[in-house]
Amino acid sequence: MARDPYDILGVQRDASDSEIQKAYRRLAKKSHPDLHPGDKKAEDRFKDLNAAYDIVGDAAKRARFDRGEIDASGAEIRRNPFAGGRAQSGFGGGRGGAEGFAFDDLGDLFGGIFRGQRGPGGGGGGFGGMPAQGEDSRFTLEVDFTDAIAGTKKRLTLTGGKSLDVNIPAGISDGQTIRLKGQGALGRGGPAGDALIEVKVKPHALFRREGRDIHMELGVSLGEAVNGGKVEVPTVHGPVTLNIPAWSNAGTRMRLKGKGVPAGKKDPAGDQYVTLKIVLPKAPDAELEAFIKDWAAKKPYDPRT
Repeated sequence: MARDPYDILGVQRDASDSEIQKAYRRLAKKSHPDLHPGDKKAEDRFKDLNAAYDIVGDAAKRARFDRGEIDASGAEIRRNPFAGGRAQSGFGGGRGGAEGFAFDDLGDLFGGIFRGQRGPGGGGGGFGGMPAQGEDSRFTLEVDFTDAIAGTKKRLTLTGGKSLDVNIPAGISDGQTIRLKGQGALGRGGPAGDALIEVKVKPHALFRREGRDIHMELGVSLGEAVNGGKVEVPTVHGPVTLNIPAWSNAGTRMRLKGKGVPAGKKDPAGDQYVTLKIVLPKAPDAELEAFIKDWAAKKPYDPRT
């Protein structure tokens, strides 16, 4: 049996519309499913609050409930021919008391129960027509690596064919979820569910992300590694000039400060780390081979020590 909506909202029967609205907002905020993920009791409390507010938050329904014409679920209270012409209810200001629900016959009693479970048109409106929030809908969006770093907009087609532009915030990580309020499945007398969008970031040919830092390998020539020099380096923010020190070994790692993921509200900007990789000419060079052979014979050393 549904509880008295006034009791659920914690207000008196003579409470004003403003008092009822404030009580509902205060309790709904505390019991909202987003604040209690996976908590079935909180979800049930939230549904009960919506059902109670659907009755006493509506002036017409509240008046009918107070007169004993409908019960706490919003269902009509039928006249019991065996009760002296009085409308009966399980509660409702003492209009039925222990005499229970009224019914015309057994078929009407069970027919009303099953109609309440199915809802209007068999749509599943909850027991006794109780409002139910719509289910959340889940989607996946693929985003380019650089777009995930800089932020972008992507068009998404929702269930039912509706399309909208989704704002992808700068610095979003692979696997993060964006929630769009009210864009999920329609509710049954209650609010619509949400759209939950999982973002998949495509791999990049040069860059790799670790936290808020970005890593890459940079090919340098044998001459640049030995003599040093200035080279252009790509970053997610555009190319920059990097000074290669003389006698830089393969595997040397250099930092470009602030060239990683941009700063967020609570997080500082990341850095970009460049690891040097010595690359020999594509085609064999006899002169270089002869020089290295002669030089190695005169200046032997062990690179594995």
